[in-house]
Amino acid sequence: MCKLTTMVVNELTDHIKTLGFSEYEARAYLCLLKIQPATAYEIAQGSGIPSSKIYEIIARLVEKQVFMADGDEGKKRFLALPPEEFVERQRSGFGKTLDFLAAELPALKTDPPVSVIWNVSEYGLFMDKAERMVKESEKTLLLSAWPDERKTLEPLLGEAEGRGVKIAAIHYGEDGEGAGALFAHPIADTLYQEKGGRGLVLVRDSADALVGTLEDGGRVHGAFSSNPGFITLAEDYIKHDIYIMKIVRRFDETLLEKFGDNYKHLRNIFEDREMP
Repeated sequence: MCKLTTMVVNELTDHIKTLGFSEYEARAYLCLLKIQPATAYEIAQGSGIPSSKIYEIIARLVEKQVFMADGDEGKKRFLALPPEEFVERQRSGFGKTLDFLAAELPALKTDPPVSVIWNVSEYGLFMDKAERMVKESEKTLLLSAWPDERKTLEPLLGEAEGRGVKIAAIHYGEDGEGAGALFAHPIADTLYQEKGGRGLVLVRDSADALVGTLEDGGRVHGAFSSNPGFITLAEDYIKHDIYIMKIVRRFDETLLEKFGDNYKHLRNIFEDREMP
């Protein structure tokens, strides 16, 4: 199709569709960029759009000022809006729309707000939420994260600390540098095996919380909420881990002697015993 690989066409098409274009409109635009100026027939042939649909698609793109017609009726050839102009128009249009919605939508919220726990199963959406929470923090951030996610969030955590946000964080792995008060978890490998993935818990200003288990394949079992009970559970999870990290820092040898490797008997919540 217009000398573009199927993989590239599909990826570009999917992204253009998110801007409000149909699949045929996206494919016609991508094709014309490669072969312009072109007739309706040439666009149909190059894009794989049925001939019965091509004139309708072209008319819509002309109306949206993405296509421009050149020539007399019956001899029309079409030109595509340059990619840079196309992107900037979409950016400007969506920016104005989002500014309007940001100003007007809050007026529709219920008072008091409804507490809902939202599920998240996509890694990109999960991390986008985490980044926005860090950016929006004003007072405190509690975080428990593994190196991959910590690395992504670190620049934003540094900015938050710079504007006076207090940060307490549990980290897994060797790297113990970064913003906030850091506490290294001593049995990361054991936890990874038990949970089947990396954990991330983030609480912003005691106002909302994000919790998830992140698998290597990109799958996420996560949720976020402003529900007070959900927030309390997330906060207590991090706080109690930090309490334990402080104890471990000071009494590691004693704990190992009493409870065994990886604090085996300490972590057994169904019994209260020490090493034989």
